[in-house]
Amino acid sequence: MSLNDSLPRTCLITGGAGFIGSHLTELLLSQGCHVLALDDLSTGSLDNIRPFAQHPNYHFARAGIANKLVLDRLASQAAVIFHLAAAVGVKLIVDRPVHTVVTNVMGTEAVLRAALRYGCRVQVVSSSEVYGKGFKVPFSEDDDVLLGPTSKSRWSYASSKMVDEFLGLAYHREYGLEVIVSRLFNTVGPRQTGRYGMVIPRLVYQALRNEPLTVYGDGTQSRCFCDVRDVVDALVRLARHPQAPGRVLNVGGTEEVTIEDLARRIRTLAGSSSPIIHVPYEDVYSPGFEDMQRRVPDISRLQSLLGWRAQHSLDDCLKSVIEYERGRIAG
Repeated sequence: MSLNDSLPRTCLITGGAGFIGSHLTELLLSQGCHVLALDDLSTGSLDNIRPFAQHPNYHFARAGIANKLVLDRLASQAAVIFHLAAAVGVKLIVDRPVHTVVTNVMGTEAVLRAALRYGCRVQVVSSSEVYGKGFKVPFSEDDDVLLGPTSKSRWSYASSKMVDEFLGLAYHREYGLEVIVSRLFNTVGPRQTGRYGMVIPRLVYQALRNEPLTVYGDGTQSRCFCDVRDVVDALVRLARHPQAPGRVLNVGGTEEVTIEDLARRIRTLAGSSSPIIHVPYEDVYSPGFEDMQRRVPDISRLQSLLGWRAQHSLDDCLKSVIEYERGRIAG
């Protein structure tokens, strides 16, 4: 099944009112697709979809993926399902481990069952968290994985996303379902909230109010961030590509930055006078919280398949988030 047809195709986005889901919706609508969005608004927001809520090619259903009746009805109309619905953010994952495991694993199984009934292509959106405590940098899709103990709820998310991937690839191998697995690395941009532990919106919020910028740990941990505009471009292009099903692909930027330097960069771009303070992990999360020192993607597989590379620099992304948050402050 392909999206290359001249006629608009219908896509279902689970988690469609979330940060990434709403940007994906905008891109698909701009390309003439019909978009069905499913979201229970547990972490998504109606504000995210308000700009296109009345679009003639858009339909939103407020329900969770556990609602089999609604999921079935929407899947029956879709050519492609972008499965984004999941527990998100380190804080939410640590605070609600049961919700994390149940939402991710059972939700993905429900989506795959519905897709199989109607022959939908499925893009299972996974996470760089599946690399766990891996120390081989950059992370490649076929690397071995090292996770922490089951007593640390942090690793429940990584484990659940791995099971999601296993399920998707098993449906592809056993039933021939067209499943693509995309592993995202720290997607950022406007509409993302810092409520669940996302670092950039939290630091931007603090900087624009001249509040202390809270850097967790010693700040030497590094990440590669990717603008949501580049991420949704990759997701759509993968959904169209005839050779993508059955594959696991990293999607992310390659510009590595320490969290300490990130805070300084945000402070400068925001014109802020905020001091930078360090907060021990145990003051934010549970005692014994474990974090990864580096997380850098190897995107050679995605580049080989699509010729894709992120077009927006980290500064481009930070400026867009700062502008968005300034607009929110202004009302």
